[in-house]
Amino acid sequence: MSRLLLLCRIRRVSSFRKLNFARGPSSFSSLDVRGFCTLTATDDSGDVTNKRYEKPLDFTQIQITRLPTVIIIGRPNVGKSALFNRLIRRREALVYNTPDDHVTRDIREGVAKLSDLRFRVLDSAGLEAEASSGSILHRTASITANVLANSHFAVFLTDARAGLHPLDLEVGKWLRKHAPQIKPIVAMNKSESLFDASGSLAAVANEMCRLGFGDPIAISAETGLGMHDLYLSLKPVLEDYILRVLNDEGAQDNSNIEDSTIPEVDKSKLPLQLAIVGRPNVGKSTLLNALLQEDRVLVGPEAGLTRDSIRTQFEFQGRTVYLVDTAGWLHRTKQEKGAASLSIMQSRKSLLRAHIIALVLDAEEIVNARRSMKHAEVVIARRAVEEGRGLVVIVNKMDLLRGKHKSLSYEKVMEVVPQEIQTIIPQVTGIPVVFISALEGRGRTTVMHQVIDTYEKWCSRLPTARLNRWLQKVMSRHSWKDQAAQPKIKYFTQVKARPPTFVAFVRGKTQLSDTDIRFLTKSLKEDFDLGGTPIRIMQRCVTKKDASGSGKSSSSVGRVAERTMSDKRRFSEE
Repeated sequence: MSRLLLLCRIRRVSSFRKLNFARGPSSFSSLDVRGFCTLTATDDSGDVTNKRYEKPLDFTQIQITRLPTVIIIGRPNVGKSALFNRLIRRREALVYNTPDDHVTRDIREGVAKLSDLRFRVLDSAGLEAEASSGSILHRTASITANVLANSHFAVFLTDARAGLHPLDLEVGKWLRKHAPQIKPIVAMNKSESLFDASGSLAAVANEMCRLGFGDPIAISAETGLGMHDLYLSLKPVLEDYILRVLNDEGAQDNSNIEDSTIPEVDKSKLPLQLAIVGRPNVGKSTLLNALLQEDRVLVGPEAGLTRDSIRTQFEFQGRTVYLVDTAGWLHRTKQEKGAASLSIMQSRKSLLRAHIIALVLDAEEIVNARRSMKHAEVVIARRAVEEGRGLVVIVNKMDLLRGKHKSLSYEKVMEVVPQEIQTIIPQVTGIPVVFISALEGRGRTTVMHQVIDTYEKWCSRLPTARLNRWLQKVMSRHSWKDQAAQPKIKYFTQVKARPPTFVAFVRGKTQLSDTDIRFLTKSLKEDFDLGGTPIRIMQRCVTKKDASGSGKSSSSVGRVAERTMSDKRRFSEE
């Protein structure tokens, strides 16, 4: 029996420092950001015991990797993607009413924000127990089963309008078979029309109890109805999970709390956004699985398997890489409607958000067509350059060229393709080309090294003094048509990175021509090793009054730099 009854009420300490103050035989030993207070008490026998008391958790202070994972399970077309979008508060997953087709085919991951709760949520494909072996539905079910094994909780989504469907019972059996340790929360979606005095909602709820997972909750992913009930169902189980995990970490984790609260940001290790783009059936999803070294997305011989732009992350040599697998890039036509049209729009949005674009080509198609890039691939490459993104070309399926096509051998393809790509896209010189076989897993490390190298060039900054010394040498070797009309560049400076953007301050009324700007761009890439990265050069006039006063000149430079960094539309037009 303890000689002192301990009652403590803990408030948040913003500095996260340990508190050490004694009160007789008992003392507070530590307080950390996770909401625990460790108290040291001495009993009658003199033994020292530690007790931990929790307070309401702040999920925003918990690292994403520690958050619990909740997967949304259900038969097709019950609104799983709509609920996913509602939880992450963004329209990322494709939502389209297709009773005869299944829009979602891959596992999509996001961070859910439900009031003060934070957790990792997974959107899965619709489950059908009667799917034939080898079919797309059977393969998606296999991927869902693998992901379910690593999930902590599940939301079993049903359709309140349709009532208890036979497929719901089959999904319940499937869930008990593949995840007996998970007791899902049954949610009846599309229930906004059943809230009336007829008691139809209560009748549907009684039917759903036949699933054997407890009382269901009524929600509407489209309107947000019932999200509070879902919050009340998830909060106790999520808090219990976090408390159990953090308690298991023990005292050794407490020593690292102070270091982890204020991490030092290493600019060379900032997260990298990589988008894999290309035409249908060139091996984009196979490449993503090879980079992750797991079966993360659906692959197969069918063209157009990927519909959603699947975003995932992994660590490569201490750097976080956000990887996006996009749907096959096609031109939108009047015939392409519904989910296919939405996939094309989503792929184009993913290209705009990425830092580096990995354009995947098919080696066998290159040999058959006798050209490196088709029209759609040229459009992708030029769009990436116009948007200022780094570009890496990946030639996949090189394993299919072994022993075939004697007229155009394996080595000949590796020689001709880079030259032809440089001819097709003259705006960017030195575009890196990597030859791989994603199916065999060859070239994975080479691809990532090339992507990181291009990203570092894309983020590079050059000092003004070094640029002006370079400018003197470059201008002396440039052949001007008219020496009298030669523009006089006062100085040259970089005002922005990602992509590298420079401003040439020209004295007088004579402006740099397009030929002069192309010459400077080419010289920058060659002398500073900026191949594969789009470079933008702008010019500003400097009057004699600005040139005479150093103070006015410097302030003018600052205003120009500030305006240049914020004027994105001007960059896209230059």
